[in-house]
Amino acid sequence: MAFTRAPGKHRRPSRMQRGTARAAGVAALAGSGVVGSLAVPALAAEPAAAQTGLTPVVTLGDAVADRIDAQAAAQHEAAREAAETAARKAAEQAARERAAEEAEQARAEQERAAREAERKRLNTFVSPIPGSYVSTGYKSGGAVWSSGSHTGVDFHAAGGTPVQSVGIGTVVEAGWGGAYGNQVVIKMNDGTYTQYGHLSSIAVSVGQQVAAGQQIGLSGATGNVTGAHLHFEARSGADYGSDLDPVAYLRAHGVNL
Repeated sequence: MAFTRAPGKHRRPSRMQRGTARAAGVAALAGSGVVGSLAVPALAAEPAAAQTGLTPVVTLGDAVADRIDAQAAAQHEAAREAAETAARKAAEQAARERAAEEAEQARAEQERAAREAERKRLNTFVSPIPGSYVSTGYKSGGAVWSSGSHTGVDFHAAGGTPVQSVGIGTVVEAGWGGAYGNQVVIKMNDGTYTQYGHLSSIAVSVGQQVAAGQQIGLSGATGNVTGAHLHFEARSGADYGSDLDPVAYLRAHGVNL
C-alpha cells in the first residue's frame, strides 16, 4: 500500500524552503553589518559549493555564526583575564599597604623601647660601694666634724675598695678637698650633686661624663679621718651646707640600703 504526503501545514519544509530561511537570516546579518565585516574572509576559506542555488549562502551563515561565537568566547576570556589582573593588582597593593603599616608599627615600637631604655638608664642609681653598709649615719654629732654634725654618711670599706658613681653625671671636682682628703664631686643628671671623700686614688677628671656604676676611684683614709672608709654626701646644690640625707636620696632613686 503506497503512502502519500500529508497535505497542508503538516508537510516538512523542503530543502529549498530551509535554504531560503537561512538566506533570509544571513541577509538580516548583512543588514546589521556583521556579515559585511566577516563574510569575505569566511567565504574565501570555504570550499567550492557542491550544489548550486542557496547552498553557499547557507554555508556562509554557519561560518559567520562560528566566527561570532569565537569572538564572544575571546571577549569573555579577555574580560576574565582583565578581572584576574585587576584582582591580583589589588591584592598586591593591599599587601604593600599592610607591609608598610607593619613596618611603621615596628619602627614606632622600637622608638618607644629605645626611649624607655634611655629613661631607665638616666634614672638608674646604684650604691657607691656595692655590698657595703652605712657605718656612720647622717647628722651624727661629734667633735670630729667641724660643722658639729655629719653632713653625709660613711660607708664601711677597707683601703683600696673600688668606689663608683651612683648615677649619670659630670665630674665637677676631682682632687684634694681639705678635710675630705682626695675627693670627687659629680653634678648628677637631675641637677643634684654627690660627693665621694677620703679616696686613696682618683680615676676621673673634671669635665668627664660618668655613668651609674662607673669606677671613679678607690677608698682610703686621706684627709680628716680615723681610718679607711668612704664619705658620701648628696647635695641639692654645689655649695657646702646644701646637704641632703644621703640614705633617703639613694632610696628615692631605687637603691636598697
